[in-house]
Amino acid sequence: MKQHLIFDLDGTLIDSAPSILHCFGLAFSTTNTPLAAPLTHDVIGPPLMETLKRLSENEDAALLNMLASAFKQHYDTTGCLESVVFDGVTALLQQLKDQGYQLYIATNKRFYPTERIMAHLGWQAFFTGVYALDYFNPPLKSKAEMIGRVVADNALAVEDCLYIGDRLEDGISADANQMDFALVSWGYAGDVAMRKPHWQSCAKVQDLAGLISTL
Repeated sequence: MKQHLIFDLDGTLIDSAPSILHCFGLAFSTTNTPLAAPLTHDVIGPPLMETLKRLSENEDAALLNMLASAFKQHYDTTGCLESVVFDGVTALLQQLKDQGYQLYIATNKRFYPTERIMAHLGWQAFFTGVYALDYFNPPLKSKAEMIGRVVADNALAVEDCLYIGDRLEDGISADANQMDFALVSWGYAGDVAMRKPHWQSCAKVQDLAGLISTL
């Protein structure tokens, strides 16, 4: 039985795409920077600076820092609070908590807006720990490293853990830690047919608790 459930955030528990894409658009328009790539759902998930490099097709540090500051100005004030919870997720978290599972978040989203979202949704009591790359100093380099920190910091047995996310990167990060993974397809995963054979998959929030109980 899996006792420790580690969740991705964007695209897994919340639909943050509309607010994130809107704030990216504002960041580029207010800095008079041309967008070099379309603002589509597939840009949601990677760390902020990685996404800005992709959207600008530019690696100039000064430009990227200016775009990051503009994005944070919009997203960290009101944008992050416009995230929408996927139907059934709050009830799912309550059910899993009541059943004795220990819940964690491991997200590429920066810690400050993540913390604001948790407070806004009243979710703090659900989670034993909330992890973000920039929570650490220096920041962690990858989601795989972050999942490893969840395991190490909480003295978890990896065989008792399940990582749950909506992107192929999430599964690859779980694999790097020899951790079981469940790919959910209600988020931004795109072609779930690309999933690896040993991964679990779930198409509906309402079915996730049942899947977890079988592992």
